[in-house]
Amino acid sequence: MLVVMSAQGYYTNSYHMFELAIVGIFGLLAFHNTRTHDDEFLGASRKIGDRMGKLWDIAHQGMRENRLLRAEKALLTILKIDERNAAAYNRLGILYAKQKEYRDAIDCFEIASSIEATPSSLHNLGLIYYETENYEKAAIAFEQALKLEDSLAARHVAYAKVQEKLGNEKLMFQSLEKAVDLEPNKETLTLLHKAYLDRGLQAEADMIEQKLHKLIVPAGKPKRMLRPAKRVVV
Repeated sequence: MLVVMSAQGYYTNSYHMFELAIVGIFGLLAFHNTRTHDDEFLGASRKIGDRMGKLWDIAHQGMRENRLLRAEKALLTILKIDERNAAAYNRLGILYAKQKEYRDAIDCFEIASSIEATPSSLHNLGLIYYETENYEKAAIAFEQALKLEDSLAARHVAYAKVQEKLGNEKLMFQSLEKAVDLEPNKETLTLLHKAYLDRGLQAEADMIEQKLHKLIVPAGKPKRMLRPAKRVVV
């Protein structure tokens, strides 16, 4: 009886050890499969990232070289891979605007703004609405852009122009004056000077004219070489 019990105990212990071994093997297999899956995922992600980078290079080069069809195909491919890529929609909108395909440009800027409302996408949307004489919507888009970023004179100038079209002279002057405060250069001062003159505000126009004269280098003094002004890309 003792012998039988010992045999049973032996077989029972052996069975439990076999179970543990099986569990261990499956555990190792699961760990191996998880690592393999993670490695495959990382590899696929890197491939997609590399492809996206190449597509962006093609799009930027196409825009620079005015090869717009090539740039368009690259951007549309990016959107097939990532359909919520706001930057691609924004760049595609700029491309369509350059070709005066305003309806398509508006669609792209509206989608870009709905995915990620940035000052650039909203400002671009406002510009297209302005170009198509939809001044009410242009004003709304510019206002939204200014709420996100109001430190660029160009945004205030654009808002001033649309308010002029809407007949809101008070808002127009406020925006032009803000633009001059931010960037008191020849362009902003000239716009404000003209606005004052057109409305018979001679005293205000004279003040702006004095500021314009101060920007001119006095005769007899050597002109200082200036670096080309940096263009703001919106």
